Amino acid sequence: MHNDQQDFEAAFNLLQAEMANVAFIATIDGAARARYDQLARDFRDNIYARVRAGKLTWREAAEQAREMRDDVMKLIRRRSTPVGRSVAEWLKPKSPTLNELVARKTIELFGRDANFARLTAEQQNRIYASIVESAGKSNPRITARMRTVSRAGRGLLVLSLGISVYTVATADDKAEAAIHEGAVTGAGIAGGAAGGALAGLACGPGAPVCVTIGAFVGGAAAAMGVDFFWGN
Repeated sequence: MHNDQQDFEAAFNLLQAEMANVAFIATIDGAARARYDQLARDFRDNIYARVRAGKLTWREAAEQAREMRDDVMKLIRRRSTPVGRSVAEWLKPKSPTLNELVARKTIELFGRDANFARLTAEQQNRIYASIVESAGKSNPRITARMRTVSRAGRGLLVLSLGISVYTVATADDKAEAAIHEGAVTGAGIAGGAAGGALAGLACGPGAPVCVTIGAFVGGAAAAMGVDFFWGN
């Protein structure tokens, strides 16, 4: 009976640690996406203001907007979890060049038979302006999904903390229980980050399934290790 209880407690602690691991990943990556959207809009508005002030041509504005979005993307990916970074790299391995954007917008605005070099200056500026506008926008479907993921992550975090509070409150030795809860949960989060990072190195960029598995395995292994040594 005692062993059954220990097995149950170990399994429950593992579940709780993985809940905290998932909550951490979802919350961090959701916040990173929201920050990306805000920075992109702010930079776009700044570029618009400089064009209106005569400090930039539309072509210069388009090039700066492209570089800005690339810089923001790299910055946010560095601040994401390994899972979030691998998903972003899978969805968008590299940023398009200005020429690629011009070609894409030329077809989008003037049709497949359009030739950018033969367009009027006003039409070319319209294409450059469209590039600037697009630099301040993100994929609405991805943003909506990340917003949902972030909310779910915060909900899981609250649930995990609630379980920890209950466990400590009902324990005979509350001080030891509090330290144990913190150690197992912290190990799950840290192990998830380390496991995801190692999986990213092994699988290469843009491998979200591999990195996610690595994060879960790393979190589970770390939590189980702390729980095992704690019990012994």
